[in-house]
Amino acid sequence: MRGAAALIVLGIAVAPAPLLAQAYQCRLPERLSPLPAPQRGRDAVKRVVPVAGYTLALSWSPEFCRGREDDTGQALQCSRRFGEFGFVLHGLWPEGRTAVYPQYCATPPSPVPLSVVRQNLCAMPSQRLIQHQWDKHGSCMARDPARYFQTATRLYRSVRLPDMERLSRRPLTQGMLKREIAKLNPGMPATAIALKANTRGWLQEVRLCLGLDFRPRACPAHVRQPRGDTMLKIWRGL
Repeated sequence: MRGAAALIVLGIAVAPAPLLAQAYQCRLPERLSPLPAPQRGRDAVKRVVPVAGYTLALSWSPEFCRGREDDTGQALQCSRRFGEFGFVLHGLWPEGRTAVYPQYCATPPSPVPLSVVRQNLCAMPSQRLIQHQWDKHGSCMARDPARYFQTATRLYRSVRLPDMERLSRRPLTQGMLKREIAKLNPGMPATAIALKANTRGWLQEVRLCLGLDFRPRACPAHVRQPRGDTMLKIWRGL
């Protein structure tokens, strides 16, 4: 945890509060219904391999919610009744030395307590996603959900991100966005940043490659990325 704390202190010391990677607004529901016991699909194979680093994945909520505004399963994040979100936490993923990564390390899967769910809904506004991230990824790097999400949300809140409204109104490439993010986060090289866009070129996710000390590192060779001059668009949710 010393590495994570150092990253957090570094980020907070050099950037103003409006650049925090947080929800624009977040209003928690008064009550949360317990989820059923976790169910794993056929591809949920337990895989325990040495951890060589981590990926912090931040999803751009306006793009995710496009067309999902009336989806009851995504009401918390997308209906706007509970807030409006910018970048949200997708997950903190342990990575292997190659493209083979650890997953589903706990047997049987354990549910995330509602108290932990509530503490993290403004960062990750989906009960099902919280359960899935703990089951698939968190169980391979922490003893319990509370510790996993404490680390993940601290890292999420430490990252500084640019004015996406401004960037959405100008010609933009993947390389330009990486450089904008790197500039706001001293110690984070552009090579530590991977972007995910859909087939139409709209930004879906920012992924940060971290070492075992949770500090930014150059993304491994197996992380495939488009060319830096690949055009990129940002949906504002309007």
